[in-house]
Amino acid sequence: MIEIRKFLLLVILVTITLPGCFRGRPSDKPPIHWNPNMDTQDKYKPERESEFFADKSTMRTPVKGTVAIGQLHEDEAYYRGKNAEGGFIPSNPMTLTRDLLLRGQERFNIYCSPCHGRAGDGKGIITKYEYPIPPTSFHQDRIRSMPDGQLFDVITNGIRSMPSYRHQIPVEDRWAIIGYVRALQRSQNASLSDVPEKIRSTFN
Repeated sequence: MIEIRKFLLLVILVTITLPGCFRGRPSDKPPIHWNPNMDTQDKYKPERESEFFADKSTMRTPVKGTVAIGQLHEDEAYYRGKNAEGGFIPSNPMTLTRDLLLRGQERFNIYCSPCHGRAGDGKGIITKYEYPIPPTSFHQDRIRSMPDGQLFDVITNGIRSMPSYRHQIPVEDRWAIIGYVRALQRSQNASLSDVPEKIRSTFN
C-alpha cells in the first residue's frame, strides 16, 4: 500500500514539473488564448487602416458642434481669462481665500520660482546657469498693471522663452497662482496706507 502511494506521488510530481522543462522552447503551434478578446479587441488604433470608411482612415474628424466630455468650457473668463469681446478680464474670477492663496503659493514655488524666484523678483535658481533671457520680475510696473486675464493667458500659452503650462497646471491652480503673485507684488510694494489703522497707530 505504501509503495502504491509513493508511486502515485511520483506520478503527480512528474506531471507537475515536466511541463516546466519545455517552457521557452520554439513551437510552431499557436498559443492558447483562454480569453482572446483581451488580445484582439474591436477597436481602431491611431494611423491604422480602416476597412469600413471609404477613405480608409481610422482617425475621424469630430462631428461639427460636438464637444468631448469635460471639455465644454463655456465660461470664457474662467477658462481663458477673456471677456465676451475677447479682451483680458481685469481681475481674478475666483474668490480669494486663505486656502486658495496657500495653494497658489505651493504651485508658484513648484512651477514659477525656479525662474522668477520665490519673491517674484526674477532671480530664480535658473539665473545661475546662464539662461539666455533673464526671467521677468513681477514687481515691474508693467506686470503690476497687467490684467489678471493676461497673466492667465501667459501661464496657459507661454510667451517668448517661457513655455506653456496648460498641461502641468490646472485652470483653478493657474488662478490661485495669479492670486499669490498679486499678494507678492503687494508685499514688495506696500505703502503705509496698506497697513490697517489699528496697527498703523503703533508706528507713531
